[in-house]
Amino acid sequence: MNMRLLVGLLFAVSVVGFSLGATLPLVSLRLQAAGASTLEIGIVSAIPAAGMMLSAFLVDACCRRLTRRVIYLLSFSLCTASIALLDWGFATLWQLAVLRLALGLGMGVAIILGESWVNELCPEHNRGKIMALYATCFTGFQVLGPALLSVLGAQSPWLIWLVTACYGLALLCIVLTVPNDRVVHHDEEAGFGLAGFFRVAPALCMGVLFFSFFDAVVLSLMPIYATSHGFAVGVAALMVTVVFAGDMLFQLPLGWLADRVERAGLHLACGAVAMAIGIGLPWLLQVEWLLWPMLVLLGAVAGGIYTLALVLIGQQFSGRDLVMANASVGLLWGVGSLVGPLVSGAAMSAAPHGLPMMLALMAGLFVVFAWRACRQGARRAELTG
Repeated sequence: MNMRLLVGLLFAVSVVGFSLGATLPLVSLRLQAAGASTLEIGIVSAIPAAGMMLSAFLVDACCRRLTRRVIYLLSFSLCTASIALLDWGFATLWQLAVLRLALGLGMGVAIILGESWVNELCPEHNRGKIMALYATCFTGFQVLGPALLSVLGAQSPWLIWLVTACYGLALLCIVLTVPNDRVVHHDEEAGFGLAGFFRVAPALCMGVLFFSFFDAVVLSLMPIYATSHGFAVGVAALMVTVVFAGDMLFQLPLGWLADRVERAGLHLACGAVAMAIGIGLPWLLQVEWLLWPMLVLLGAVAGGIYTLALVLIGQQFSGRDLVMANASVGLLWGVGSLVGPLVSGAAMSAAPHGLPMMLALMAGLFVVFAWRACRQGARRAELTG
């Protein structure tokens, strides 16, 4: 295993997670303070997802023409510029939209290729733990964003400066750790296209779609939802931190478990727990002693759905198929991140508990597909047994 490359990819994705966790709630809270509607906040929150969707169509061409180091340097330079200019972007919604689109495009390329390269580095017996470590790095720094936001405040420029500085460190790390070579599988063609991945692995697609929906909605709208039900802004931001702390703390145990039990069944169990907590969230808001541990558990199982999807992708695909699968993941991430704030923002405008209602619905859809995948896997096992 190329440990230097692995370390570089882990640090790079940590910075991406930090920027996402810091700027999504920061933008939402600043827009709320400026008098923007919930729907407007949802639209702006969804724009980085549009950039991530575009990135899925660029990855294959980038890999054919550019080296890994150059691709990462270009994508992280785009992210750096979009964060450094964020204060300027609040002058008009159009300026803000352009900067958020650029951030999504740069992050999308970094996430798609990072997941592919880490999966290629993994030996099968440790795939669960290594992919869980990758997810933990992303989420751990994502948690840091709302935590610092609750301390520094949404109007402070310090958080934006700190994220910009971290991107500068990431650029240096890329130069030192990412090899200046091409990774193109010339000898094979992918067995499916971006859209074809849903036909090949529908449960994995729904897992990615659910988590991207969950991730964007919790970061951008959970503070709005909590403040509308009587919680202070600082406490609302802390709720986001607690959710992603659960995600961060439990991915390594889930990855360890995924290397020892049937992975599809564990995937399904995570979805069922997420659906149950989503359904019960309106009641949990009234029972604070139970709310906080349930938020931790919600983060754990929601993150587990995504981590296990990555593990199963690495288990089932390789070569060009693996790159195409991860490009499809990037596209699905963009779709979920785009649809999540838009649909949930509209649902919150229509009903006081629209946010947990949408989370429970998405988790329920994933459970249906994961259950079908488990049944199909059991049938195949019976036939081959």
